[in-house]
Amino acid sequence: MKLGMIGLGRMGANMAQRLQQGGHQVTGFDPDADARKALQARGATAADSLRALVAALPAPRVLWMMVPSGRITDDTVDALLPLLAKGDTVIDGGNSNYKDTLRRAARYADKGLGYVDCGTSGGVWGLAEGYSMMIGGDEAVVGMLTPIFQTLAPSRDKGWGRVGPVGAGHFTKMVHNGIEYGLMQAYAEGFSILQHKKEFDLDLHQIGEIWRYGSVVRSWLLELTTDALGRNPTMQGVAPYVVDSGEGRWTVDAAIELGVPAPVITLALMERFRSRDTDSFSDKLLASMRNEFGGHAIKKE
Repeated sequence: MKLGMIGLGRMGANMAQRLQQGGHQVTGFDPDADARKALQARGATAADSLRALVAALPAPRVLWMMVPSGRITDDTVDALLPLLAKGDTVIDGGNSNYKDTLRRAARYADKGLGYVDCGTSGGVWGLAEGYSMMIGGDEAVVGMLTPIFQTLAPSRDKGWGRVGPVGAGHFTKMVHNGIEYGLMQAYAEGFSILQHKKEFDLDLHQIGEIWRYGSVVRSWLLELTTDALGRNPTMQGVAPYVVDSGEGRWTVDAAIELGVPAPVITLALMERFRSRDTDSFSDKLLASMRNEFGGHAIKKE
């Protein structure tokens, strides 16, 4: 199958390479000329504009977008709309909000265009290990795209599937990332407790290696955590500042809308916010409260 790839960041370029290795022909576009050159070095073809990309593909066209969520996705969708013809399909493989996906898909459906949302997990390891893909869209359209998903997945029949109609893929990936927040926070807190027990002089990398085999808390995330501890046991040079991509927020929003209790995911998100508050007014106020009612000493800056 011949398809177009839009967005040649590290993950997009890796996906293009895996598709090429699987026998598909990939033509890619990115506004960055260096990214286009890098794609060509991997054996794929590069186009210097969206118009040129669309023109290079046989009808019915299939285009996979790997661009950041938000305005850039809207701009790309808008730019493609007049270039495509009835029967063409766009796959959004980025981390779009499922509500935005529903809005975009409705516009494409009005023009007879297919729109598929593919929540994609695997990160920088996907080239070698394959990608986990949660797909939303019309059943017939997704069926037509099966060879693409089989090539990108860890194996032809594992790690991917149509989970529901359009929007369902990004919704499922959103919750996946919310769960990821909670898992990461639990590992971070657990290892922090171990690290603070100074009299035992615990080797956190060793403990992580032990847990990786046979333990009920073993996981790929634990493997990555253990690798990080092996390289930098004290986390020297790493700032205690944790960003969020937005999907944790969307998961908490969905939990509130649906009336579903999600305290672990919500607190994990709050902890990320807390990591960025280097001059916490609330903590200063708490110290002042203790001083007011109990005469407890205030630590000065």
